[in-house]
Amino acid sequence: MSPERRFHWVAYAEGASFLILLLIAMPLKYWAGLPMAVRVVGLSHGVLFVAYVVLICEALGAGRFSLRTAGLAFLASLLPFGPFVFAQLFFARAQKHRRFDTPL
Repeated sequence: MSPERRFHWVAYAEGASFLILLLIAMPLKYWAGLPMAVRVVGLSHGVLFVAYVVLICEALGAGRFSLRTAGLAFLASLLPFGPFVFAQLFFARAQKHRRFDTPL
């Protein structure tokens, strides 16, 4: 799998896990008294978040991301829907230029 494809999949998985945590697991914990939902989803989100950050650092180290692009990718991970938006914008631009290292 290419580095851009791997980053794309991890970005989407991380974004989805964040939304599941916020929109499903947290309400189950506080409104239905099911704290196990947050433990399970929170653990998977944590693992995916770490993988996302590692892939950002890997892309930065390999010169595929500029420092600005890496910073934007990290900031996107902190916002709901952020990884989806970042992946779409970045990969649409990279596709247009047929390069993975095209900065935003």
